[in-house]
Amino acid sequence: MLRRIFKISVIAAAAILCSGKQSFAQSGEYGSFSPYSIFGIGDLSQQGSAYNRSMGGVGVASRNVRFLNVLNPAAITARDSLACMVDFSIQNNNTIFSQGKMTSANNNTNIGTMAISFPIWNKLSAMVGISPYSSTGYSYASHETDPAVIAANGNISYACTGLGSLYKLYMGAGMAFTKRFSLGAEVDYIFGNLEKISVQSFEKSGNNNVQDTYKMHLGAFTGKFGVQYEQPVNTKLKLGVGATWQMAGNLGGTVEYTHLAVGNATSMDIGSDTLNVRNVSLAGEFALGFSVNYDDRFRAGLDFALSDWTGTRMDSAMGFANAAAKQAFSSALRYSTRLGMEFTPNRNDIRYYRNRITYRAGAYYNNDYFKVAGHDVRSVGITVGATLPVFRWYNGVSVALDLGQRGTEANGLVRENYFKICIGVNLFDIWFQQPRYD
Repeated sequence: MLRRIFKISVIAAAAILCSGKQSFAQSGEYGSFSPYSIFGIGDLSQQGSAYNRSMGGVGVASRNVRFLNVLNPAAITARDSLACMVDFSIQNNNTIFSQGKMTSANNNTNIGTMAISFPIWNKLSAMVGISPYSSTGYSYASHETDPAVIAANGNISYACTGLGSLYKLYMGAGMAFTKRFSLGAEVDYIFGNLEKISVQSFEKSGNNNVQDTYKMHLGAFTGKFGVQYEQPVNTKLKLGVGATWQMAGNLGGTVEYTHLAVGNATSMDIGSDTLNVRNVSLAGEFALGFSVNYDDRFRAGLDFALSDWTGTRMDSAMGFANAAAKQAFSSALRYSTRLGMEFTPNRNDIRYYRNRITYRAGAYYNNDYFKVAGHDVRSVGITVGATLPVFRWYNGVSVALDLGQRGTEANGLVRENYFKICIGVNLFDIWFQQPRYD
């Protein structure tokens, strides 16, 4: 029965900001919701499964035969040589926004990572998966506060909405050259659609209301290389180091721009155009990680990641930069520090189920890939989680809880207090074996 469930799962898995007064809306139709997602390609999604997220997002140096680590293609060599592994997850985000005396809330649920890993030959293994890459979701409104502008044109209101997502489809392979040293590489295809709409409404007659719409159809090829090395210190203690390099990728596609001006004025202005995306790119990323493994009962990891988005030219490209925002966005240096650990009291305990549970905790500090009015947008959080073993082998259900804060109310920005839940299913089965009968 378990093998049938496992094979069915394998087949299924394969198959912002303005000055003045503002009001934020909530809706379940957005992949995620944040006023900061108005810039560029939206909010970058945290990569990794519930296994990684429950430990603060670490995984660059982690080697664990019981779980599929998608953060480093070299890590897929840490496995049973006959095992096929599947990991898929769902995630729920709950956020409270605050700016001055205003507060608002939003919650949404979406599909997370889906990945399959299997052996190819001897010490060579492969992985195929898909995961969210970025998400755009916002809806806000404001009104003009400049007395001179109001005197000349009457009351003016502004509204901006956006939605859409980009996804990462990846295929990778890793090879263990020795018991301690592994290399891996993967090919990534980033694709998806985004839509951004800004509306300017005039109360005074003689002016047309203006609506600008950007429909973006985007795609980019990139890749990642990974390396891991694990050094035994004694019979129980192992120290590991790993690194990944995500290549930068040229972003292609089209932007369908529509300009509509209608209302009380005597003439209407309607125009549209479709432009090819040129000279816009996705930034590369370098990550370095360290790990400690004691007797396969206690593991800890520390990761550092750095990504330079200042040369991606999203500051001025049509559809990526938002001209309606009164506080200017600009690309920035993205970096993060992540720390996590896990502990399993006794995975072979046949009496007490709680001793077979793997308990995890972690923390992180991130700096986003953009600035708002010259100010960095940072996030900090703590994570806890566990994997509950199910059936035999290494099958289980993983739960990750993430409690954190993003941004600040200083300098007219928006603060986000969030609570995220990620639930993942880890499936493990031994394939490619030939039964023998006496």
